[in-house]
Amino acid sequence: VESLLENTDQLKGKLKEKVEDNAELAMISKQLATIILDVPCDYDLDSFILEEPNKEILSAKFSELEFRSLGKRIIGDEYNVNMAQSSGGGTLFDIDLKGQEAAGEKTPEPEVAGKTIEDTDHKYHLVDKVKDQEALAKKLMKQKIICFDTETTDIDANLAEIVGLAFSYQEGEAYYIPVEADLKKAEKTLAIFKAVLENEKITKIAQNIKYDNLVLKWYGIEVKGIQEDTMLIHYLQHPDMRHNMDFLSETYLNYTPISITSLIGKKGKNQGNMRDVPVEKVVDYAAEDADITFQIYNKLKPELKEAKIKKLYKDVEMPLVGVLTEMEYNGVAVDQKFLAKYSEELGDKIVDLKNAVCDEAGVEFNLDSPKQLGQVLFDKMEIPYKGKKTKTGQYSTNEDTLLKLEGEHEIVQNLLSYRMLRKLKSTYVDALPQLINPKSGRIHSSFNQAVAATGRLSSANPNLQNIPIRREEGRRVREAFIPRDKKHVMLSADYSQVELRIIAALSKDKAMIQAFKDGIDIHKVTASKVYKVDIDEVTSEMRSRAKMVNFGIIYGITAFGLSQRLDIKRGEAKELIDGYYEEYPRIFKFMEESIAFAKEHGYVETVLGRRRYLKDINSANRTVRGFTERNAINSPIQGSAADLVKVAMINIHNRIKKEGLKSKLILQVHDELVFDVIKPELDQMIELVQYEMSNAIKMKVPLDVDYGTGKNWLEAH
Repeated sequence: VESLLENTDQLKGKLKEKVEDNAELAMISKQLATIILDVPCDYDLDSFILEEPNKEILSAKFSELEFRSLGKRIIGDEYNVNMAQSSGGGTLFDIDLKGQEAAGEKTPEPEVAGKTIEDTDHKYHLVDKVKDQEALAKKLMKQKIICFDTETTDIDANLAEIVGLAFSYQEGEAYYIPVEADLKKAEKTLAIFKAVLENEKITKIAQNIKYDNLVLKWYGIEVKGIQEDTMLIHYLQHPDMRHNMDFLSETYLNYTPISITSLIGKKGKNQGNMRDVPVEKVVDYAAEDADITFQIYNKLKPELKEAKIKKLYKDVEMPLVGVLTEMEYNGVAVDQKFLAKYSEELGDKIVDLKNAVCDEAGVEFNLDSPKQLGQVLFDKMEIPYKGKKTKTGQYSTNEDTLLKLEGEHEIVQNLLSYRMLRKLKSTYVDALPQLINPKSGRIHSSFNQAVAATGRLSSANPNLQNIPIRREEGRRVREAFIPRDKKHVMLSADYSQVELRIIAALSKDKAMIQAFKDGIDIHKVTASKVYKVDIDEVTSEMRSRAKMVNFGIIYGITAFGLSQRLDIKRGEAKELIDGYYEEYPRIFKFMEESIAFAKEHGYVETVLGRRRYLKDINSANRTVRGFTERNAINSPIQGSAADLVKVAMINIHNRIKKEGLKSKLILQVHDELVFDVIKPELDQMIELVQYEMSNAIKMKVPLDVDYGTGKNWLEAH
């Protein structure tokens, strides 16, 4: 291979070009194909003799890998999984929120259980008489700290009815108060405990407290005082793990709680809800929830002693709970007439695309059948197939496969458009009206704090972050989101190129910092530097390529990846990346330092100290290690952007309350905040929002904020 590369001048035409463009790839291929014969291997026969395991080391490893059942089988009853002693990262990532538990989605019981309610001393009380409820409320008013839990009929806090309340203020003891379905009777029962829940001197503990706060808000109760959330404490300490109550209970207490499926049945159309369960059966389940959460809090509390985690928890995540509770409660109005009309329009386009595909193929077939589609494209039409077949010998027709063929035949572009429009129609245009809350007439998306390991908020029902806005058809979905009435107007505020600004600040690269301070188009500046031309000579193509490099660098893009994205030769892509690092040397240094820090400490941090644990950073597997190294670079940037948006939301929320404004924050998507603004407050809100977003966290670069207003989200954005 080396000799071939030294003599490419003897080659001709396309072959010469391909060999020279892929010289580096050829050497990598040779390296991968070479069998290494000189691997050091110390062989000691005695080391292979089977002995009793080191239970301490094995226990720690099982904890790290979350092998709870296996640990109990091999080590015995004394095995007590304690994830707090593990190395800071789990292998599973499955977040079950508290609200999901209410509807029967608790984690399945492990194969080998630890302690249960059957073999654990406890005092769980049913408090169903008014005089006893009033006596309990008086007891609770005397406590400095209490744990509470709501039992409900739905995982959606905005639709849920309260079935009961549970309280605990000492381990092993809890109280359950049933709440009737009749609204007036329910409000009468809840009124007994309103003063307790709204007492600012009593600290309140819960698992996913936002859910409980939101449910109670619909009943006119504002939970006040210092609040503690076991889910969020664990999330900050172990962001890549699960955080549901069952997992935390088994991890920290070696205790398996009662499964909700034993009360309401397995998930499915025949599953009931807590309202269907006789109260005597709910008592233990509900009281146990409050008691176990209280015990988990006492176990987790020491983890908050670490200064950075405590500050992030106290100053960002817990204050954000109140912001999100208010935002979810506010909801956003949608234009049902527009959605109905747009659904018809998309339906017509889908039919036209389907007909166009069949005409181009010369045969009628089911476009949604991967088998039929593969046969038509690659057998009948003989389009060159560039992918791998499935185990059954079927052609792959997934999006990645079709994108590789996009420029080779018009049928492929029509297929991609067909799929995109079908997904857009079913996932958003037809689904949004079904999500309108009958109580408010608005959509109340759920914003989750403890899902993304980077610290980013995620949303569900609907997932607003996945609306495909790169094409006009996708962007038009935003047209459906409107102000609540004619007295309001929508305001959208968005950070400009926030991740690039953050990497400039974190890396302290003088050239990039100066470009942002001067307010120059950063992509033009990069193109000018990389292509070594005057900024006025930068073409639109140069800028486009520089933009791809700017954003690609954040995600650790390689020359191969860039060549694929820009459809250019690998050698040219490598030159672009090399030129970038030459002009922005501190960014390359920052990337190296981030990886080195992760290798030494096992984690990386954001500007506010949010940690992302990277247990595979020293993996012997090159692919796994490479992926983790990219996370080491990207996580501080994405995580810092998440910190920035969260702090801005908190400060804006506080200013709105302090200044007595009626405008409301209604949506958060990536780096964008959307407000329902009452028209007389518009100028004040624009100034307020821009100021608080620009000054949320002080950095070495200006944080520019773009804004727009309009009669719908699309127009405002």
